[in-house]
Amino acid sequence: MLAALDALLAQPVLLLLTLATGAGIGIGVERLVEGQRRAERRAKWRGRKFGAPRRDRAPVSAADVAVDQLKLVMDADFTARPLLNRSEARVFRELDRMVTLRNPEWQVMAQVSVGEFIACADAAAHRCINSKRVDLLLMDDACAARHAVEYQGAGHHQGTAAARDAIKKEALRKAGIGYHEIVAGQTTPAEMKRLVERLVPERETESGYSAPAAAKNIR
Repeated sequence: MLAALDALLAQPVLLLLTLATGAGIGIGVERLVEGQRRAERRAKWRGRKFGAPRRDRAPVSAADVAVDQLKLVMDADFTARPLLNRSEARVFRELDRMVTLRNPEWQVMAQVSVGEFIACADAAAHRCINSKRVDLLLMDDACAARHAVEYQGAGHHQGTAAARDAIKKEALRKAGIGYHEIVAGQTTPAEMKRLVERLVPERETESGYSAPAAAKNIR
C-alpha cells in the first residue's frame, strides 16, 4: 500500500488523474442518490395530492341498498314522537284556525321539507335546500305553496340557525314564495291576525265575507 502511494507521489500527473477519477465517481454516486430521493419525494407528494390509486369496486344495485336498509330497520327500535313541540303546536293551531276561518280552501302544513315544494335544475344547489324544513307552510286551494311561516322560539338563533334561515329565505325568494316570522313573546295576536289577512285572500260567501274569531295569546 505504501509502495503504491510512493509511486503515485513520484508521478504527479497520475496522482491528479486518480484523484479526479475518484472525485467524479463520488459526485456521480451523490447525484444518483439525490435523484432517487427526489423521485421518492415526488411520488409521495403525488400520493398526497391525488390520493392512492382507487381500486375498482363492484357496482352496488339499488336493490342491495334497499335490502341493507331493511335489515337495519328490522333490527332497530322505533318510537313515535310529536311533530311539533308545545309552543309550535299552539302557534300551528292558532294559525290554522285563522287561515281556515278566512278561507277554508287554504291549509296550513307543518314541518314541510323545502325540497318537496321547491325545484332546482342545479343538483348541487337543490341538495343545499332539499333536507331543510319550514315550520309552517300556507297552501292555497290549488295545493300550491304560497307562504312559509317560521316560528322563532327561545334559542332558535343558536348555532348555525341564522345561516340555515338565510339559505331558506333566498331559495323561497327565488321561487316566489313568501317568508314570514312569528316571534315568541313579540308577535301579538293582533299582528298575527293582520298577517293572515294580508297573506290569505278572504273567501266570499252568500252572506258576505267570513270574519275570523278572536285570537288567543301566542306564547
